[in-house]
Amino acid sequence: MGLMNQFANVVEWEEWSDDMIFWKWTNKEIKKGSRLIIKPGQDAIFLYNGKKEGIFTDDGDYDIESKIIPFLSTLKGFKFGFNSGMRAEVLFVNTKEFTVKWGTKGPINIPAPQMPGGMPIRANGTFNFKVSDYDLLIEKIAGVKQQYKVDDIKLRITTILDQLLMKWISKEGKDMFNLQANAFDISKGIKEDLDMEISKDGITITGFSVNSFNYPQEIQDMITKNAAQSMVGDVGRYQQISMTDAMADGKVGNNSTMGQMTEMMMGMTMANNMMNQMGMAPNQQMQQAPQQQAPTGGAVPKFCPNCGQPTNGAKFCGNCGQQLA
Repeated sequence: MGLMNQFANVVEWEEWSDDMIFWKWTNKEIKKGSRLIIKPGQDAIFLYNGKKEGIFTDDGDYDIESKIIPFLSTLKGFKFGFNSGMRAEVLFVNTKEFTVKWGTKGPINIPAPQMPGGMPIRANGTFNFKVSDYDLLIEKIAGVKQQYKVDDIKLRITTILDQLLMKWISKEGKDMFNLQANAFDISKGIKEDLDMEISKDGITITGFSVNSFNYPQEIQDMITKNAAQSMVGDVGRYQQISMTDAMADGKVGNNSTMGQMTEMMMGMTMANNMMNQMGMAPNQQMQQAPQQQAPTGGAVPKFCPNCGQPTNGAKFCGNCGQQLA
């Protein structure tokens, strides 16, 4: 029994790492008494003469002769010899969804009006992918590669990403100076194009997002200046922000000239806001105030001009106290 066990081996993912998409156990004989170990997050695919024989998805420790071979179509009639074993390959696949950060290596010159050379823009974000079709994966990649890593996928995607960014940023109607507002639509279009390309290899793009667009410094300064000028166009908004900044700097509430001016502006603003809420302008308030006063001479009116109460010849209204003469 000991002589037979010396030929046994363990079939498992020996070079496991979190950034590896698949790894192939190969160029070894599976001996009598060998065990298959599948860890959580892994699938094991048996390959014989380049053909997929079976997929095992449940993690655990299996005796290959008694638990694995009976379920393999071509190999189920195989009998282990005394000194010889079965030459087969086992492809271990990482089943998780990968998240990868990306960024443009250099600026992308996007065609823009009045800019003959285009507008140089950089971008960054993330994309997600996972293995979805083992047959295509084996046919296109695993059949010729011993292992496949996340960097391999990242390299392939970044080689076409610049073209896709240019395509979707240049779509009609995009505001070149506010691309972030269109980031969702741009990301959605790029994801669909990437998935169409990568799915040919048995891999699915499950998500793609643009986190930010970066402009050259001089263009970013211009965008910031335009935004500030737009805000200054709203005088009320500009005054509020100016007063807030003054209070934050400790310039309100002291005896400095700036503090006094700020307090005066605050008082005028509050008064104007109160009058606007009442539905009249300040000059209307001043004009209407004298109209509410009773005449100071002449005959006493029959009715109070303030509340309409009969006066009965009195100099003061008995209902509201309004002076009548």
